[in-house]
Amino acid sequence: MKVLLILASIILPIVMFILQKIWLKARFVFNSIAIISMLTFGNIASLSIYEILKDKTVFMTNIHSVFLNPLFLVTGGYLGIYLLYRLIILSLENE
Repeated sequence: MKVLLILASIILPIVMFILQKIWLKARFVFNSIAIISMLTFGNIASLSIYEILKDKTVFMTNIHSVFLNPLFLVTGGYLGIYLLYRLIILSLENE
């Protein structure tokens, strides 16, 4: 599983870069998904922190329950891959 995660973090941004060169609307799609992911990721994180502060529970143990939320993990994973994709664009367009 670890190898799959590492390979996906290398291959998917490269595939995204190639795809956006072939199909120009892919940039819009990738950017739109990133915006939705950022909103979702941020809202889940902030709501979890708010709930912990409101309930006055132990911060360090209860905040880790956010990692059990599959939507949080999926959106965070996409944002990581998207960031690498954008870094590839920045690196190759300046040459």
